[in-house]
Amino acid sequence: MRLSTVILPIHRWADGQKIWQRAEDLGFHAAYTYDHLSWRTFRDGPWFGAVPTLTAAATATRRMRLGTLVTSPNFRHPVTLAKELISLDDVSGGRVTLGIGAGGIGFDATALGQEAWTPRERADRFGEFVPLLDRLLTEDAVSHRGAYYSADEARNIPGCVQRPRLPFAVAANGPRGLKLAARHGQAWVTTGDPKVNGTGTPEQSVEAIRGQLGKLGKACADIGRDVADLDKILLHGFTPDRNRPLDSVDAFVDFAGRHRDLGFTEIAIHWPIPDSDFAADQAVFERIATEAATQLR
Repeated sequence: MRLSTVILPIHRWADGQKIWQRAEDLGFHAAYTYDHLSWRTFRDGPWFGAVPTLTAAATATRRMRLGTLVTSPNFRHPVTLAKELISLDDVSGGRVTLGIGAGGIGFDATALGQEAWTPRERADRFGEFVPLLDRLLTEDAVSHRGAYYSADEARNIPGCVQRPRLPFAVAANGPRGLKLAARHGQAWVTTGDPKVNGTGTPEQSVEAIRGQLGKLGKACADIGRDVADLDKILLHGFTPDRNRPLDSVDAFVDFAGRHRDLGFTEIAIHWPIPDSDFAADQAVFERIATEAATQLR
């Protein structure tokens, strides 16, 4: 099992650069950031763009993978996003993973002045967004006329450093999203079952995630793909355990071990932010990054 971190884009780069470099020094497999215009309780504070932040991180690090957890169609278009991703993959020397999801009803949903999309429209848009983005990242020129997204001879030369394109980590719970993960993903991402996360127990969460994995396996089998081909990434901090696994190395190893037994290959933990839902003891966090990662190999 690999251990990664999520660094929220809330720091001016003079301070943020040190965090990304420290993440690499601690040996994290990857460092991700959220791709939002603003997010939850951080809305009225500093919040920087994901792609510029990752570009800066790419020049400040050498080995660690970088990516979004996650990008969504809420304020993105496949044509412009593809150009930015190809550029980012080039700057990083081929170290980028695109986490991508269907979006939600948060601040991003209406920031461009539109009405928030219904769950069905989000699924419809996601179903068109991901295949088109796949083409844009693998073909030199793409034309497409869709219900929501179009491209007219969109050029993306020279393409990604990673071939045939940078990997997709598709965040999905519903049947349509899981089908997209099976067909287009190199990884699948979950935060657990939303129905269980609010009021359930850690044990109920494990069983619910086991059910998600079963549905992912069926989606893969339906197209003749081995579900073992996909990495499985758990974004920590949303299951009923919340941040308690970061209380100690032993607590984290126990939490991570239960999910490794389910088949997860990577867990992403949030870099500590004082006075927030992601508050944690920095010294314990760094011990987890080194000691727990060794125990989980």
